[in-house]
Amino acid sequence: MEQYYLYILALHIIFVVCWMAGLFYIVRLFIYHTEANSRPDLEREILQKQFVIMERKLWYIITVPAMVLTVLAGLGMIATRPGLLYAPWLHVKLTFVIFLLIYHFLCQRIMKRMERGIFKLSSTQLRLWNELATILLFAIVFTVVLKSAINWIYGLAGLLVFAMVLMIAVKLYKNYRNKKEIQ
Repeated sequence: MEQYYLYILALHIIFVVCWMAGLFYIVRLFIYHTEANSRPDLEREILQKQFVIMERKLWYIITVPAMVLTVLAGLGMIATRPGLLYAPWLHVKLTFVIFLLIYHFLCQRIMKRMERGIFKLSSTQLRLWNELATILLFAIVFTVVLKSAINWIYGLAGLLVFAMVLMIAVKLYKNYRNKKEIQ
């Protein structure tokens, strides 16, 4: 049974990497898609159509299947080691995973809106949105590696500091881009 668990764990890690790559890249495409609105009409029309195609392919060919396979592999790990359900750290991890699933489906909603020409978030807001996936990834990995439900409080404090640093970095980058565009 241990052998099966390790194979499922390896697959779980691979699928998580694919899922996260899809989540990171889809929001990057949203940023470019949003910024295409400021282009001249013909260029904007061509870019908008191309971004819709790219987003749909990334989402439905890579991101969604990777998410489904991640969840199935996670369930497979629990099925081969049901005692994991009693580990407090797993409850913390699963809470973060639920937030990541919510993030996933909110990204899908953003994609569908953009497909219809509805842009509710600016490129700066999307850059901040992209960092949320990073924060959740850090939270999940640290929880799994440390396997400590007690230390998650310290981890959460660290995540908040990390989130603030990321937000500051996004703002600094925006200022840098604005200055570069002026020159």
